[in-house]
Amino acid sequence: MPLFTQTTRGHVRIVTLENPPINALGFALSGELVAAIDAAENDPTIAAVVFAGSNGIFSGGADINDFLEQPPQDARSIRDVVARIERGAKTYVAAIDGNALGGGFELALACDYRIGSARAKVGLPEIKLGLIPGAGGTQRLPRLIGAQAALEIMLKGDPVDAKRAHELGILDEIAGGDVVEEAMQHAHSPRKRISARRAELGPKGLGLFAAPFAVAQAHKMVPPEERGGYAAHKLVDAVEASLEFEFQRGLAREARLFDELVRSPQAHALIHLFFAERELGKIPGLSPSQPREIKTAAVIGGGTMGTGIAITFANAGIPVTVVEPSAEQVERSRRTVHETFSYQVQRGRMSEQEARQRGQSIEFKAELQAAKDADIVVEAVFENMDVKRDVFTKLDSVAKADAILASNTSTLDIDAMAAQTKRPEHVLGTHFFAPANIMKLLEIVRGKKTSPQTIATAMALAKKLRKVGVLSGNAFGFIGNRMFFDYSREAIALAEEGVPPQRVDAVMKKFGMAMGPFATFDLSGIDVFWRIQQDRKDAVGRRTGIIDRLYQLGRYGQKTGAGIYKYVQGQREPIPDPEVENIFLEEAKAAGIAPRAVGDEEIVKRLVYALVNVGAELLRTGIALRAGDEDVVYIYGYGFPPHTGGPMWYADEIGVAKVYADIKGFGWEVSPVLAELAQSGGKLAAYRSVAKELAHA
Repeated sequence: MPLFTQTTRGHVRIVTLENPPINALGFALSGELVAAIDAAENDPTIAAVVFAGSNGIFSGGADINDFLEQPPQDARSIRDVVARIERGAKTYVAAIDGNALGGGFELALACDYRIGSARAKVGLPEIKLGLIPGAGGTQRLPRLIGAQAALEIMLKGDPVDAKRAHELGILDEIAGGDVVEEAMQHAHSPRKRISARRAELGPKGLGLFAAPFAVAQAHKMVPPEERGGYAAHKLVDAVEASLEFEFQRGLAREARLFDELVRSPQAHALIHLFFAERELGKIPGLSPSQPREIKTAAVIGGGTMGTGIAITFANAGIPVTVVEPSAEQVERSRRTVHETFSYQVQRGRMSEQEARQRGQSIEFKAELQAAKDADIVVEAVFENMDVKRDVFTKLDSVAKADAILASNTSTLDIDAMAAQTKRPEHVLGTHFFAPANIMKLLEIVRGKKTSPQTIATAMALAKKLRKVGVLSGNAFGFIGNRMFFDYSREAIALAEEGVPPQRVDAVMKKFGMAMGPFATFDLSGIDVFWRIQQDRKDAVGRRTGIIDRLYQLGRYGQKTGAGIYKYVQGQREPIPDPEVENIFLEEAKAAGIAPRAVGDEEIVKRLVYALVNVGAELLRTGIALRAGDEDVVYIYGYGFPPHTGGPMWYADEIGVAKVYADIKGFGWEVSPVLAELAQSGGKLAAYRSVAKELAHA
């Protein structure tokens, strides 16, 4: 079956891509397009070719699966398509409706004209996969709009809307009506080849002085190659080639750089994450169920988390009622809502009208009865089981019968809350990460009786909220925090052994973490860890009473100006504090822990392998469905460096046998999964739990 359709109207041939869901330009479609272009070029009655896409999208780009395997010897790629257009004698027009991304945008760039609908978006997102555009994008885009603007688009990797694309000169026109019909008009216009545009631009168009400066600055702005900037530096090199070389030589440089990257560990790690995200909605053993539509929401609690969750619903166009009895807290919450939307207006991310509408979609009420008509009610009260049980008991009598009751808890038992209701099938956990309106991760926690439809609804809601929803079983800490507690244990153990907290943090930041563990403690709050330890004595390690000591001193972290570190009022930069180092030494001496020399490599191994060891156990018990799910949690929720692929992928790349041997050397209790895979030579990415249902703790 052909992957495109074509019709001929007069002297114009319209080629419409038909390869759902995103009209991916894989080998098969590329081969067909090369043949179609050959046919048009050899037909004397055809003067022009218009490219369009079906189903409201031009093309999402190349098929990423093609990057992971050796192509067939006679395979044609998007490079061959654009090269054939370049050699052609006809006029080529791109009629862009919806997304033209990656190779799809490169196809459009090779055309003589680009006409977009008002909803068109163009972009080159390859950097997000650890790659660069490989079909001329790094050479054509700088020649079209200048090196600086092109670098900004390609280094961010985000789509550019039609209005901005037209302002930059990427789109020749924004169609007022049918984009293909308006493209037809340009197809009949006098020919103006992209090669001619290159000649017209020359050194002046590229920016004789500004462009080299932009390239030099870009090299300084992106991260070092070893800390996730490998592809970014190669991208800048490719754009530099567009300034220094004639077009064909620049294309050759781009192709060489692309081929280097596609074989790199960083690209493989990022491509792993790309596919891991797309696996999240595939839930083994879950009967197919149509998600319910969530039209209205309520949030119980107007604190920091409750306010952030309410803003998240408002941003998604879902009216939300915040139930908060404290007038003082309501005023603080209102102020936060106003400041958040005002900031978005100042940054040009939304209009004043949009900000007003979103602000007005958040209502504040004092009585729980205000939640009676909501499709979903998210409890966001104090992290205490007795308090939460009480809220669920009351909600069960107030909320409508089919409403979903969700808890924004980071550790507590969802089944214990569900037991307070007569509708446990409608109860689950929705663990938002702070700040809730910014962080993309949303852990969705299913209980023993949570229905398939409730799970399906929550997963669909996550997408509507622009969150990355990861399903977890109901165990202490779920996926993310359960792994983080062992990570914390090792950080504290290192400090007990004489490694200053600031050195542990510096080593982990050099590894690529967004924050070191001790800075994270201060951000989350030492008091939070103290409360967790009251319920679970072994949660973050109990060799010493360091958490108790800090709590007793009122050193809760950033909120009190002192925690592991000290803080200057109004600033978040941690300042090392000798007093805390002395407390660690005192506690270690009392516990009989002698100081020892610890190298940077050991620091990384102990912290990262702690994540891996617990992650393996969560796979064995079925709390986590896949190693890729755990990687996604750590990338989006905990600042793990994306270019490593996440902790589980990182362990696979090192080799599970090596990780297992090191953990044994540390004297830890090792997950049977690691022992099994070390012996068999298997990988965590391929491991599937034999648990028939999610375990519960």
